[in-house]
Amino acid sequence: GAVGAAPAPGAVGVEGAEPHAVPRQAETRRALHLPHVTVGNRDTGDSQEGTRAPNRLGMWMGYGVLMGPRWDVGWGWGGGCGWDAGCRTPMPPAPQMQSILEQVGCCIVGQSEELVPADRVLYSLRDVTATVDSLPLITASILSKKAAEQISALVLDVKFGSAALYPTLESARELAQSLVAVGEELGIRTAAVLSSMDQPLGRCVGNSLEVLEALQCLEGGGPADLRELVTVLGGLLLWQSGMTPTAEQGQERLARALDDGSALRTFEAMLGAQGVPPDTARLLCAGTPQQRRQVLGQAGTREELLAPREGTVQQIEALPLAHVLHELGAGRTRAGEAINPRVGAEVLVAVGQHLREGEPWLRLHHDGALRAEQRQALQDALLLGTGTGTAAPRVAETVLPRGAP
Repeated sequence: GAVGAAPAPGAVGVEGAEPHAVPRQAETRRALHLPHVTVGNRDTGDSQEGTRAPNRLGMWMGYGVLMGPRWDVGWGWGGGCGWDAGCRTPMPPAPQMQSILEQVGCCIVGQSEELVPADRVLYSLRDVTATVDSLPLITASILSKKAAEQISALVLDVKFGSAALYPTLESARELAQSLVAVGEELGIRTAAVLSSMDQPLGRCVGNSLEVLEALQCLEGGGPADLRELVTVLGGLLLWQSGMTPTAEQGQERLARALDDGSALRTFEAMLGAQGVPPDTARLLCAGTPQQRRQVLGQAGTREELLAPREGTVQQIEALPLAHVLHELGAGRTRAGEAINPRVGAEVLVAVGQHLREGEPWLRLHHDGALRAEQRQALQDALLLGTGTGTAAPRVAETVLPRGAP
C-alpha cells in the first residue's frame, strides 16, 4: 500500500488535528496482495528503539500469520528504528517483499516512495514545527503506515518513562487509547501494551549489543524482562489473529517457539531471503558469541565503570545512558543519518543487587575518547541506596478495544 498526500499539520492546527486525518487522506495502492492474516507491531519511541525486531519477527512467525514491514525513523536521544548491525539490505520492491512475506512470514524494510511516499515528508514537517510529540499527529503517523500495509491486526508497544517519548503512564495511556480507538475505526484489530522505559530493557544498549541479546532471547535465553515483553506483545497478536483462544495461551506458544529453536530458524530464513549471505546468517544464528561479535563488529575500546561506593542498586536510569551513547555515535538525530552500530553498553548489575565500592557495574563499548562529563553522566545513572531496591514491572497495563474480553 502507499500513503498519499495529506494536509500539512498547520492546516488543521496541532491541538485540534483529528487523529485519523492522515489515514482518511491515504491512497492505498494495492502493491501487496496477501491472502493470509497479516499483522503488525510498532513501538512509540524509546532509547532502545528498533533493534528488538529480531526477537519479535522470529518468534511471532509460524502460526499462520504474516508480520508486515518494520519502518525506520530517527529519535534525537535514541537509536532510531531499523536494524543496522552490519546486515542491512536494499529496500526490496513490492513484489519481492510479498514473496518474502509469503515464504518466510516476516521482513524488515524502510519507507519508500512505493509504499509510504508521504511519511518522510510528514515527519519532517513535524520535526521543523516542533510537533513530534503531538498526540494526534503521532496517532496519524503510526496508523497511516499500518493502514497502508493492509494489516489485519496490530499490537502497539507504547513506552513511558524517563527514556521514552511520553514520560508518564497517564500520557502514554492517552496515546494508547487514541491509537486503539482509531485503529479499530480503520478496521484493524488493535491493542496496546504500556511498558516502562525508566530503566534499560534487558541488559544491553546499542545496536550490535542489542542484536546479540536478541539472538540470545531467540535461543531461549536472554534477560527475563525482554522475554516477558516480546511474549506479551506476541501473545496479544496471536489472540487478535484468532490463532489462540486467549492472549495467555499465545504467550505460552511463543515461549515454546523461543525454547525449541523455531523462532531462531525463522529469523535466519528471513535474513537469507533479504540478501544476507548464507554463511553470515548461519554465524549469526548458530555461531559462538565470539563469531557473532565478529559478524556484527566490535568497538575498539571496552572499559568498565566502577561503583563509586557501597550500596544496593535502586535504579539504573536509561536516559543518561542514551544521551552519552548517542554522543558517542550509537544514535541518529534524523532518519537516514549514519550510526556506529558497535557503540553500546552492557549493564552488569540489576536492581536490588548489592554492590561493593569499586565493583564493575557497566561495560562501555566505544571507538573514541570518553570525556569526563560523559563519564560522570554515566556514573550518575547508577542510583545506590540502603533499601532493598525493587524494579518496577516492565509491562504496566494492556489497552484493549471497548467490548473486548
